[in-house]
Amino acid sequence: MKATLTITLALLCQFCFAQTLQLKWKSDTLLRVPESVLFDAGRNVLYVSNIDGKSDGRDGEGFISQLNLDGKIKNLKWVTGLNAPKGLGMVKNNLYVADLTAVVIIDIPSGKINQTIELEGAQFLNDITTDSEGNVYVSDSSTGKIYIIKNGKAEVYFESPEFTRINGLLALKDGLYVLDFGNGSNFIVSTDKKITKSATTGQGADGVVMVGKNEYLVSSWHGELYFVNAKGESTKILDTKDQKINAADIAYNSKAKVVYVPTFLANCVMAYELTK
Repeated sequence: MKATLTITLALLCQFCFAQTLQLKWKSDTLLRVPESVLFDAGRNVLYVSNIDGKSDGRDGEGFISQLNLDGKIKNLKWVTGLNAPKGLGMVKNNLYVADLTAVVIIDIPSGKINQTIELEGAQFLNDITTDSEGNVYVSDSSTGKIYIIKNGKAEVYFESPEFTRINGLLALKDGLYVLDFGNGSNFIVSTDKKITKSATTGQGADGVVMVGKNEYLVSSWHGELYFVNAKGESTKILDTKDQKINAADIAYNSKAKVVYVPTFLANCVMAYELTK
């Protein structure tokens, strides 16, 4: 009886703390290969990077959209003239965009490009994250390098032979959370540059957000979302592969507990409420 009771309580505990997603809205499909979403809590707006072509295309067709928090498009082509924009990050009034081999800096109040910083040796810049000190970190999926932009200057911050094809980044208080698109490995890179395997999610690991103390949501480009608990255990909580809906670089509204998912080839953003 005691063993049975213990197992039953364990199963109930797992059930009580299981994360679920409920679809709230789906934007219009006027977006064009939306790769990344960033939530701006101060302005109550979503920024969406649109590749509008090939992921490595240097064609000037890429653009940034603004969406309201109800999914309605506020400004489809807010900033234009980019190549293949992907990851987004924000420091004060500046929006940072990973654009192939450069990081484009946009002044948010005016919607104008202020600066373009070419990263030496970069080939396929992908995700961006920013820390509390205003440093900007950028992943290069082709070279396996993580760059840092500090005081307007860029340099290589970290690289490791353990990476097969890095993508998603998230700045933590004591380091970086790093996703490997190639095999779904999740790593922690500490501030003293030590790398530790943290969890494993789906192949195609793309975006990562924090949803609780040492708890994360990780997207897989193929159309999956995983919840990773504080023990590093991952659970799939969304799967839209059969519907041919991708899940690229996600964002999270912690106050409303809403996850924003750019769907890449489905040309829209989908919002899900995260509940227990």
